[in-house]
Amino acid sequence: MRKLRMRSLSVSEARMVLKGFGADPDRLDAGTIDDILDDFGRRGYLDDAVLAGQLVASGIERKGQGRVALARALAQRGVPRDVIDAALDEVPDDDTERALDYARTKARGLARLDGDTALRRLVGQLSRRGYNGSVAMTAAKTALAEASFGRPTSGVRFTESD
Repeated sequence: MRKLRMRSLSVSEARMVLKGFGADPDRLDAGTIDDILDDFGRRGYLDDAVLAGQLVASGIERKGQGRVALARALAQRGVPRDVIDAALDEVPDDDTERALDYARTKARGLARLDGDTALRRLVGQLSRRGYNGSVAMTAAKTALAEASFGRPTSGVRFTESD
């Protein structure tokens, strides 16, 4: 119960906590652990589908994560694959728009860099957020083009002299 008060747990995480509970001779047996998990599930304390929905919403709203990163985070928490798929099916398929929004916020900070370096760094940031390669590349190129629009290009200019 103390663990559940601090943060929501998946059924898998709760099972691991209970298995580790009491590393003494009074250790809980598998049947008792299953009974506790069933009871917590009936009471609504443990629900992988609810947890997955919360984590997906948080990942999108606060972290700007893409589907790949969201699926990875849920899998690391021990959420079953079918629950992950159901949670991600509820999310609008707007990875492209979310990636572009994130890229626009980061592109301004990369303005001092040359184009190739800025592009490489921005694509890397987007990839680490869970956007696939083509989405990351398109968003990065678009955001960098928008950020440099109307700004003089840096570098030395050579002119012909007679």
